[in-house]
Amino acid sequence: MSGFLVTSVENYLHKLDAEELPPHRITGGSFIMNCTMESGVNTMITIYYIEDDENISHMVREFLGRHGYSVSVFSTIADAKQALYKTLPALALIDWNMPDGSGSTFCQWIRSNWKELPVIFITVRGDSVDIVSGFQTGADDYVVKPFELEVLLSRIQALLRRSGNVSARYLSCGSISLDKEKRRVCCGREEIALSPAEYQLLLCMMENKGRIVTRQSLLEGVWDIHGSFVNDNTLTVTMKRLREKLHQPTCLKTVRSVGYCMEDVS
Repeated sequence: MSGFLVTSVENYLHKLDAEELPPHRITGGSFIMNCTMESGVNTMITIYYIEDDENISHMVREFLGRHGYSVSVFSTIADAKQALYKTLPALALIDWNMPDGSGSTFCQWIRSNWKELPVIFITVRGDSVDIVSGFQTGADDYVVKPFELEVLLSRIQALLRRSGNVSARYLSCGSISLDKEKRRVCCGREEIALSPAEYQLLLCMMENKGRIVTRQSLLEGVWDIHGSFVNDNTLTVTMKRLREKLHQPTCLKTVRSVGYCMEDVS
């Protein structure tokens, strides 16, 4: 096989900046190059990579970044869970052997919360028993180390074509999660029954997470858009009921004399 060996991430990144690299193959500690890299795209798609090997995670992140993907790396399952509660990615890459738990158990946890989130295992465990177990725990695809980065890219692209933009379907803030397709709202593991107005109010707030939404904007977006002209007190009462049903969430804040803001609380 033609190509050359890069013995360190620093050397790889230096050559990457100089545009000297052909496409890559990951071998688990060293990196063998053997194909042609395509130019990236403008829209960045978010991927979470749960991997405790910094060499591999840096390599994958740099390579996918050049093809239009924004890769967030998590070296522990605990950190990945916190990130998933805040924002869902378009896809998750998971190593099986993590320092604080098993990737298979983590995949099952993902499936219990987000059934449609695409998951690919990336692991050295290549026995048929492990591969079958990976799919049984909820993985959509399985890549064995060492692997070709171009093959991983192709698998990611194919899986995203089939699944669509799953991350756009789910919204979350704190312990609150919202499934726009099923119009399903949960607080932790408890499903919350909301009225149409309460649901639309929560949806508007969660779609604007991190931004102040004025009272006037909420009145227009939740009620006026349907031709239901109401007074300002209707918003106050509906917000009060919504907060009570969601157990007074700290992530939903009042901005005095302006409106409301929904943001994750650290």
